Amino acid sequence: MTRPLPIIHGITEHDAGPYRLERLELEFANGERRNYERLHGRGHGAVIVVPMLDADTVLLVREYAAGMHRYELGLVKGRIDAGETALQAADRELKEEAGYGARSLTLLRDITLAPTYMSHTAQLVVARDLYPERLPGDEPEELEVIPWKLSALHELILREDFSEGRSIAALFIAREWLGMQA
Repeated sequence: MTRPLPIIHGITEHDAGPYRLERLELEFANGERRNYERLHGRGHGAVIVVPMLDADTVLLVREYAAGMHRYELGLVKGRIDAGETALQAADRELKEEAGYGARSLTLLRDITLAPTYMSHTAQLVVARDLYPERLPGDEPEELEVIPWKLSALHELILREDFSEGRSIAALFIAREWLGMQA
């Protein structure tokens, strides 16, 4: 079933740190009117990187997650800087966070964070043919790099310290894509 998008009768904007909060006055096709809020990211987008050390080994990073106030395992990720492509940002973030560069970078797709109230997307990149190279990053401490077998993804997703939905989705998507490449 195809529905027409709601009519936007008004938008009010407010500053919300790294985001812009918008309040939308909407009218749906059935005449119902509602106010919705959404967050728009500032900047040039973001990347989430699946760095493959070999055909079955992905590199994870352990870093402090302020939202949960604990250390979390996850994928390399970060913002795209002005003038960078997603692939350039992925390679830079990989060097900053994991200490590797990639000779092969493939953009797979966009992943949304919470599309019902947020416009933020991250471009999913698979990095292969890795080589050691470190760039200084913006993290307050060096991140621990942890190799993990994709064949043991079923164990990783049950760990309490691996909870970020984007990393979970990205690994499943990358595993399927890599399987089709083999």
